[in-house]
Amino acid sequence: MPISSPAHKKIKVSPPMSQGPVQQDVTEEDGEWFKVEKGKAKKIKKKMAKMEASPPRFMYSKGEIVKRREAVGINDIRDLVLHLVADAPPPSWVQVENPSCVPKVVALLIPGITRETLSLPPRPTDATVNPNVPVSIPAPSPSTSQTGVPFISSTYSHACPTRAPGDATKMHSVMAEFFHGPVTGEEKKRRQQQRVQCTTERAFEKSPARYLLTLEQMVENDYPIASYMSSAYVKAEGWVETPEPGISSSLQATSPVYAIDCEMCLTEDGKELARVCIIEYATGKVIYDRLAKPQKPILDYLTRWSGITADVLADVTTTFTEVQSEILSLLSTTPTPILLGHSLESDLKTLKMSHPYCIDTAVLFHHPRGRPFKPALAWLTKKWCGRVIQARGEGGHDPEEDARACLDLLKKKIDNGPGYGEFKTDFESIFERMARSSGRAGAGGGPIRSAVVDHGNPASMHGAKATSTVACKTDEEIFEGVQRVIPDHQFVFGRFNALADALGWITNRPSESSAPTDSEPDIPAILERLNHHLTTLHASLPPCTALIIFTGHSDPRAMSTLNAKKTAFETALREGKTMTDLDKAVWWTNQDARDLEEEVEKAKRGLLFLGIK
Repeated sequence: MPISSPAHKKIKVSPPMSQGPVQQDVTEEDGEWFKVEKGKAKKIKKKMAKMEASPPRFMYSKGEIVKRREAVGINDIRDLVLHLVADAPPPSWVQVENPSCVPKVVALLIPGITRETLSLPPRPTDATVNPNVPVSIPAPSPSTSQTGVPFISSTYSHACPTRAPGDATKMHSVMAEFFHGPVTGEEKKRRQQQRVQCTTERAFEKSPARYLLTLEQMVENDYPIASYMSSAYVKAEGWVETPEPGISSSLQATSPVYAIDCEMCLTEDGKELARVCIIEYATGKVIYDRLAKPQKPILDYLTRWSGITADVLADVTTTFTEVQSEILSLLSTTPTPILLGHSLESDLKTLKMSHPYCIDTAVLFHHPRGRPFKPALAWLTKKWCGRVIQARGEGGHDPEEDARACLDLLKKKIDNGPGYGEFKTDFESIFERMARSSGRAGAGGGPIRSAVVDHGNPASMHGAKATSTVACKTDEEIFEGVQRVIPDHQFVFGRFNALADALGWITNRPSESSAPTDSEPDIPAILERLNHHLTTLHASLPPCTALIIFTGHSDPRAMSTLNAKKTAFETALREGKTMTDLDKAVWWTNQDARDLEEEVEKAKRGLLFLGIK
């Protein structure tokens, strides 16, 4: 296969729209007329001529790919995007001719497209054949019925094998790998100097108030916002707000800090409050600990997590409204207290309460893999405090234990400085990288505008740092959203999930179809809609736009089943059960371990398609 030839040999590369002779524009200013400099007009004309004579294109570097021990990674795709959109170095595995002529990059993640979908040959098993080399895609034949995704077959010449991140027993998030990466050496050095300076300048500042969440952080982490903090928020029925701090009651170093943790039970109305515990930071004493009787019948006590049982709530008569009123009174003093918790937004939502001053250990301390991941409280406590919590197994969590862990973590932070427990010097969002760019490969300068169009709420996850986000529920909305944002953004990301959902690849999430059905999903119809979306999107793209499609991974179901079996077996042993107590069918064997590693490797396989319109 001639990999050195353009990677999109079948794509009909359209030259830029004819601009005609470049005129010297004129503009009126203060009643006088001025001509645009001739040099600028000549520069534009020269660039247009270059684009027409040698349009931008991708070319796979076979020699570099063969040298690699693994297939192209999701991180490699991310770095390619940064090269095209920002000022990142060029990748070695693919050459981009005339990247300065690429005005926009659209990246689409479409899990579910496989080799079989495109009638590609199976992955080679011969040890003498490199399985990581791009595979030529057979062109669709007009004499046969169109199957799969004809747009891909007629637009892209090659499918490049990719590999999702992970270890021997797990596949990690494709989204997290694509949207987050290591910072450059220059930025890492700058951050380290900033940390040293911050620690030096604030060595004597030991106030918890310095670690308060900003309003932006509260919005980003889905906190309930008080109506007096922003006109965009209105207090809902049944919710309460702590009083707005006035001038005389503004935050002071003497403001009390209260660590809080709530436990819930599952009722007909969802999760409801069952217990809340509050500990004072200064003294370490429990100042409030109450059980509350859920209003609706309890469906599940969630004992493994809440520690609540039927016996615990049997004689409780305290209502949610009483608890809410008592906590509101506790927080309505002067100066306004500071609330401390882990993923504190969940506790506030359970209490149906908003509060202006919050410290969140899930934000204060970082997950080693960076945002949008949040570290677990038990992991943080063991890592930074050197002790184990939440080890009662089926007995569930103790809210006092969790609240006290938050206190200890905050004290560690205050004692060791703002950089303690952070991984910011190592990772950053691609949008932070784009914002820091000194220039981009596309037309013109100025700030890079980026957009994420995705299912769920991308603004609170991987799209938090993007210029724009569009939350969607269906692939149809994804299609419309991507079309809508392309004109005003240099980088656009969209994810089509319908195919993977229909194949059963998406777990722990109900299907987004309009109505439940017992019939088998109509895969050909889904592929036909996807093909229509891609064809229409491509037709609407400006000339020389890079359209990058990647699948991320393959079928994860066998991997998930084996991991579930492994987890269940390990959990049973931790609970004190022996091998003789367990049925042999649930034993985790050496063969299971080998099967899991094999299925993980299969699940990590994906495909990449590179093309420029």
